[in-house]
Amino acid sequence: MNTSTADPRLLGRTVRRIVYSKDQIAERVHELGVEITKSYPDGELLVLGLLKGSFIFLSDLVREVTRPLQVDFLVASSYGDSTVSSGNVRLLYDPETELEGKHILLVEDIVDTGRTLSRLMDLLQARKPQSVEICALLHKHLATELRYPTRFIGFDAPNEFLVGYGLDHAENFRHIPYIASLQ
Repeated sequence: MNTSTADPRLLGRTVRRIVYSKDQIAERVHELGVEITKSYPDGELLVLGLLKGSFIFLSDLVREVTRPLQVDFLVASSYGDSTVSSGNVRLLYDPETELEGKHILLVEDIVDTGRTLSRLMDLLQARKPQSVEICALLHKHLATELRYPTRFIGFDAPNEFLVGYGLDHAENFRHIPYIASLQ
């Protein structure tokens, strides 16, 4: 499907196909919010977003969670301008919120290789939270290097380079309200 002329946000690029529509995403995020609410009936919950990719998903998700929570962020980088993870994970921003004794829900846009998440989970576990779980909008099920299970998954993702709804290519396309496969 050529959507480059239909959507000016694509900068003239062509997408292979729309993988998840705006409505499909909204419905699934609502379901995840209900599931997360039920999974954390008590204790302090810190929803920790992995920037930049998770920011749109995280903002929609926390509005669907109907219990008290806190929000903070981590910034890590492994892609740069490439469409493939470099494997070199750099932590650029560390959360300022106290983690000890809290339930931590690490929110990620997409689980790909698992390198970044494994490193971050090790870091978070060392800070003595009550629990640490992963919530990912998309999971490619290719994460050979992920040593931790992903408890909450929005969608099983195809093995394609995806953009939109927070996912980018060289900092472009994050603001597209659907998820598309980029050619």
